Order: sequence, then C-alpha cells, then structure tokens
Amino acid sequence: MSEEKKQNGWDPKIAAFLCNWCTYTGADLAGVSRLKSSPCVRIIRVMCSGRVDPTFVLKAFENGADGVFIGGCHFGDCHYSEGNYKTFRRVEFLKVFLEQFGINPKRLRLEWISASEGDKYAETTLDFEREIRELGPLKLIKE
Repeated sequence: MSEEKKQNGWDPKIAAFLCNWCTYTGADLAGVSRLKSSPCVRIIRVMCSGRVDPTFVLKAFENGADGVFIGGCHFGDCHYSEGNYKTFRRVEFLKVFLEQFGINPKRLRLEWISASEGDKYAETTLDFEREIRELGPLKLIKE
C-alpha cells in the first residue's frame, strides 16, 4: 500500500478507452511482461479511439470516474485510416468543454500507444494516476 493511499484512504477511478488494435494490445503486452501499471485503471476496449464519443467521456465522469484516459494508434497507423485524427479533434474540444463546466482538463488524457509499447502504456497509467491523485477526487454537483 502506498504512503499516499494510507494518508487519505482514496484511490482514484480512471476509465480507459483503449483502441483494440494498438493501445489495448500494448496494455496486454504490459501485463504479460509483468510491468507495473496503475491498478486504478478500468479498461474499456473499443475498436478504434475514433469510436469514443464525447458523451462516453462525460458519462464516465458522471458515473464517478476521477479521470478518463483514451489510448489510440499513432498517426498513420490507425486500422480505420483516420480514427485517431477524429479522436484528437474531439479531445481538444472536450478539454475546452470540461473547463467551462469546472472540470480540470488534466483529468482527460489522450496518448498514442502502439501494440509494441507495453512499457509506455505502463508508465503512462502510473503517471496519469499520480496526476489524478494530485488533483484529488472529482466532486460533481448533481441536480
């Protein structure tokens, strides 16, 4: 148990939408390679990062996620040609949208991780968990 967890008794909840062809496979590689990745990440496999609708991200926050991670293929490697370009545009829009509603845009993270980058996946999840811990729990006011 980490020292930080002992102090506040809180573990962040991170929803991760991972591209089936690249980032999900990278996460699998991290697992079979026994690389330490964040246990706070809950993976949702999608066929393409371009399939991640902005409402999925908003719904994740509404349902208690403290952070949302989207992982996709590097530019030029998308299985569906241009899905990651759509994702990039959507995430930039979402960050502005989230900020207008009082949610720190750092709670949404987009990374390009290929199937062979298990080490990058593991490092990214640990780094994102640290960032979310620094921000603290997301407290949404529901009406």
